Amino acid sequence: MMRLPSYTYRAPKTVGDAASWLAESPDAMLLAGGTDLIPNMKRRQQTPSVVIGLRGIPELTAVTRGAGLTIGSGSTLTSLVHDAGVRAKYAGLWQAVAQIATPHLRNMGTIGGNICLDTRCTYYDQTFEWRKSINFCMKKDGDTCWVATSSDKCLAVSSTDSAPALIALGATVTLVSAAGTRELPLTDLYANDGMHYLTRRRDEILTGIHLPSSEGWRSTYWKLRRRGSFDFPVASVAAAARFDGDTIVEARLVLGAVSSRPLEVPVAATRLAGQSLTDELIASVADDAYALAKPMDNTDFELVWRKKVVRSLVTSALRELRGDDMREARTKLARHPLIVVS
Repeated sequence: MMRLPSYTYRAPKTVGDAASWLAESPDAMLLAGGTDLIPNMKRRQQTPSVVIGLRGIPELTAVTRGAGLTIGSGSTLTSLVHDAGVRAKYAGLWQAVAQIATPHLRNMGTIGGNICLDTRCTYYDQTFEWRKSINFCMKKDGDTCWVATSSDKCLAVSSTDSAPALIALGATVTLVSAAGTRELPLTDLYANDGMHYLTRRRDEILTGIHLPSSEGWRSTYWKLRRRGSFDFPVASVAAAARFDGDTIVEARLVLGAVSSRPLEVPVAATRLAGQSLTDELIASVADDAYALAKPMDNTDFELVWRKKVVRSLVTSALRELRGDDMREARTKLARHPLIVVS
């Protein structure tokens, strides 16, 4: 049985208290649902001396609706799956959240936790004894990235489902510390480095996610994993586009699980703007995404095949945005349709 290391638990009632306590302890870590941090602590991947629980802060679970949508970072994944407004207006986000883990884990896991999810790797997500037997890895306690031994940086992969969908939807986030508050586009929260994958400072708390108006937008999320539930993505695609009739006014395409960060495809946004989604255009954009995707040998399935699947996922995502009936393809890939009927 794997046991937790010793730590001090603190339970603030306000964001201000949490930020102050976080600033006081150099190795303190935040606990929301605990579905990522607790297993990591048991494997000694993370060993904070202080754990600051966020469950008792009511403002972190608030959802505010206006021209857009503001989601408290402590909102559970289950609450978003059951939110009819999210399902109807932000379909890509709903599809992403509905495919995270299992119902039990979604009951505990939070949207903020999934956004800040630790990067994953075959050589990292093991017990302490297993990692010790290979002299550890660059991400924790070692010097070598076993994915590519000549690499000078960690290649652990981003496995968040919600972040690609939120980036495609143009989300921004609020970060609070004892020194003040700042907002930034969600895409700027990530760095392409398996060890230092977040630009969030150590003393900052992600408190809210802000989505712009969904007027005119359609969005979708497609995910590859071995099983129909529980598993992290080994390749994923989020797509969102604002339409004027059949013509795309603007679009965003984001790849997941093929890099140490959610990977935007800027050439796709340029190629799609002002166009209608013809089969030829879809194939061209799928080729753009295929060229950009660079999965590594650090997770399930062969990396060459995962790269090829990116082309298929982009094709399916754009066809769904066009309005094609993708229920059969959805059921084959995800084991259930995940179709949002407007």
